[in-house]
Amino acid sequence: MNGAESLVRTLLASGVDTCFANPGTSEMHFVAALDQVEGMRCVLGMAETVVTGAADGYGRMAGKPAATLLHCGPGFANGIANVHNARRAHTPMVNIVGDQASYHRPFDAPLTADTEGLARAASHWVRTSAASASVGADSAAAVQAANTAPGQIATLILPADTAWNEGGVVAAPLPVPARPAVAPDTLRAIAQVLRSNEPAMLILYGQALSEAGLVAANRIAQVTGARLRTPTQVSRMARGRGRVPVDRIPYAVEGAIKVLAGTKHVILVGAKPPAGFFAYPGKPSLMAPPDSHTHVLARPEQDAIGALNALADELGAPRNVPIPEGEIKPQLVRGKFEPVAFATTLAALLPENCIVAEDGVTSGRALFAPTFNAAPNDWLQNTGGAIGHAFPCATGAALACPGRRVVCLQADGAGMYSLQALWTQAREKLDVLNVVFANRIYKILYGELVSVGAKPGRASNELFDLARPELDWVKLAGGMGVEATRVETLEAFADVFKSACGRRGPFLIEFRI
Repeated sequence: MNGAESLVRTLLASGVDTCFANPGTSEMHFVAALDQVEGMRCVLGMAETVVTGAADGYGRMAGKPAATLLHCGPGFANGIANVHNARRAHTPMVNIVGDQASYHRPFDAPLTADTEGLARAASHWVRTSAASASVGADSAAAVQAANTAPGQIATLILPADTAWNEGGVVAAPLPVPARPAVAPDTLRAIAQVLRSNEPAMLILYGQALSEAGLVAANRIAQVTGARLRTPTQVSRMARGRGRVPVDRIPYAVEGAIKVLAGTKHVILVGAKPPAGFFAYPGKPSLMAPPDSHTHVLARPEQDAIGALNALADELGAPRNVPIPEGEIKPQLVRGKFEPVAFATTLAALLPENCIVAEDGVTSGRALFAPTFNAAPNDWLQNTGGAIGHAFPCATGAALACPGRRVVCLQADGAGMYSLQALWTQAREKLDVLNVVFANRIYKILYGELVSVGAKPGRASNELFDLARPELDWVKLAGGMGVEATRVETLEAFADVFKSACGRRGPFLIEFRI
C-alpha cells in the first residue's frame, strides 16, 4: 500500500466520505487510490474557490468535514477566500494539498511555494507528511482536528513522494474531545446580571442558533426581558415558522448602534463582541454603548445549548414558553424588485425544510425580518465577507442533504467570483434553485464610498459599474449546463420560482433590478 491509499482508507475510517477536488499532477496518486478504494464520493470543481466553498456548505449541513483536494500552494491560494469564510463559520474541513516531492523542492520548480505558510494563514491545524508510513496517522489527526469544537480547518500537505512511496499504514480514527461545559460559577454570575433588570442583550452564534439553542435562549428572554440578536452574518440558523425569530445586528454602523443603544449588558453565546465590518472615520469600532458591560456565557468551543438551558433553569424559566411570531405575513407582492417586497414574496414561496444559502450583499439586507414566518428552513450566510460564497456553498449543502431543496441567493458581481459552481450543480444533478440579483453594479461599494467620507466620481463610477458589457446570466448559466430564465417583476419571479420547485436538478433565475 502506498501513502495515498492509506490516506483514502484512513479518511473513510474516520467518517470522511466526500471529497471536493480540483487535482493536479502532484495529486495523481491520490486520484489513482480512489480507483482502488470504494466509498469516497469525489466531486469535481472547476475552480478551487468552488471546491473550498462547497466543502464549507457541506460541513455546515452535514455536521462533519468533507475533504478537499487542491494542487500545491497556488491551488490552495485560489481556494483560500472560502476557506476564510469556513473558518469564520466554524466549519469542519480537511484540506489535502498535494505538493512537490520532498527531493524535488530544492530545484525550485515553477509550482514550488511556501505551502505551509499559505495554509497557516487560514487553518487551525497544519502538518506536512514526512514519509508514506506517517500519512495515515497524519490524516487521522487532521480529521480529529477538524472535528474538534467548534469546528476547525485542518490542512494536510502531502509531498508527492509520500503519496506514491510504498509503506502506507491505515490509521484508526482518533477520539474527538467533547465540548467543554460552562462552569457553574459562570452560569450563576450571568444569572445575577440578568436578575438586575438592567437592559441586556444575548448575542447568539454557532451552536446557539440551532433550534434547540434558540428555544433555550427564548426561555431566558421570556423571564428576564433580555433581547436576542445574532451577529450580522450567521453560519447556520434554524429559521421560519415555529422557530424563534431572532434578527441580526445591522451591517451599517448607525443601524447597529441604534439596535444596541441603551443596552447595559451584552452577553455573548458563542459570539464575539459586536464590531463594525470595517473602520470608518469618526465612527466607533465596537457597536455596544461605551458604558455597557460585556459578559461571556459560552465561548465558541463550549456547549452553548447546555449553557443556555442551565441558565434558563437557574433563572426559573418554564420549560415550555410561547414562541413569538414574526410581524410580517408572507404574501406574494406584485411590481418591480424592492428588498422588503422581494423578501415578503420569498417567504411565501420557500419550500418546507429547504436550505437557503445567501450572499445577497446589498439586495439581501432586508431578508431576515420578512422571512420569520416562512416555511421552516436552515439559513446559511457568508460569514467571512469574502464574496462569491453562495453558489459553491449551496452546491455543498445540496450534496450533504439530498432530498432537500436548496435556494441560493447570489448577488451578480459576487457571483462572478465562483460561477463555475453552476457546472458542478449540473454535473451532479443537484436540486439547487439559484436566484441572481442582477443590479449590474457593485452597489454596496457606493455606500462604502460615502461611509468613508468620499464622494462618487468618474473613476469610482467606472470601478463599480457592471453594465458595460452587461452580464447575461441566462447565457452564463446555459454555458454551464444549467437551465435559466430572466424576470423583471415579482409576479413573474413567483411564477418561475414555483415552477422550478416542481422539477429536479439545478435552475437559475436572473432577477433584473
